Amino acid sequence: MTDLSRISRNDFVIIGRAGMDLYPDPPGTKTEEAALFFACLGGSSANIGAAITRHGGKAALVTSVSDDAIGRFSLNELAKYGIDTTHVKSVGGEARNSLALVESRVEDHQSVIYRNGAADFQMTTEDVEAVDYDSYGALITTGTVLAAEPSRSAAFHAFGLAKAAGLPLIFDVDYRPYSWPSPQVAAETYSQAGAMCDVIVGNDVEFDFMADGAGLGLEKARELARSGASIVVYKMGENGAITLTPDEEFQTGIYPVNALKPTGAGDSFMGGLVASLAAGHDLRDCVLRGSACAAIVVSRVGCAPAMPTTAELEDFLASHPGPTEP
Repeated sequence: MTDLSRISRNDFVIIGRAGMDLYPDPPGTKTEEAALFFACLGGSSANIGAAITRHGGKAALVTSVSDDAIGRFSLNELAKYGIDTTHVKSVGGEARNSLALVESRVEDHQSVIYRNGAADFQMTTEDVEAVDYDSYGALITTGTVLAAEPSRSAAFHAFGLAKAAGLPLIFDVDYRPYSWPSPQVAAETYSQAGAMCDVIVGNDVEFDFMADGAGLGLEKARELARSGASIVVYKMGENGAITLTPDEEFQTGIYPVNALKPTGAGDSFMGGLVASLAAGHDLRDCVLRGSACAAIVVSRVGCAPAMPTTAELEDFLASHPGPTEP
């Protein structure tokens, strides 16, 4: 089992996509009725990086972006958040950057994500071999990076290189069916990734999928905790989360808020969780702080720009009545 104490370096290498998010403005506007849009950084891995830097940590992204205006927008936005782009490669040809139109509304919410010929899937083994893994505290990735080649093989190669350097592997399941050639390929790939990783975070639907059956996800999470993972977080939406380790299992609630939108919670949770682990909080507190970060983000416009700073998180925790009973 990998030593998680290295996470305390608070310096993370993150594999996965960066893109542009467009939000109809003002909040509450439907996409098809919009005259104005608010643009910001998007993409699950980039959002996690933004969450970490907002908490004072360091993050470097490994991915590919398209060699066009959308790719350059993504690079500019990454720089604004202080995310290291040394290993972000621009690719030409027919590859196109991730683009999402996301509404700031809960009722009849619509998110439209363009991933045809996605540039981030062009990440190669040569790209991940260029990373000095010894200089980081942990590797973070999301399941999206595994959905197509050559990105899938490159990510698994990076896993091996990171483990050889002693880095904990942190995995956000993040299953997006539209990116995969088939559910069978996705399930097999996720099982392979889960067996390698030290910290695994996903929701109940994603764990059910990994287990190949509705209602089997929690036992899958327990199996992963028994067989090698140090921390597994099984999220259940408004019902909170169950956290499992080889030695314990506990349930935590959520922080109710007036949500503006349903998106961004998972990325914010992951950022808050790893930042809290790096700061030395006990595990239950880390999960609750991640949950609080998720609550903050769904009450704000955007994903990356909605990520709270540590000071904002502390203010939220001090003023909120507290989490629900699990």
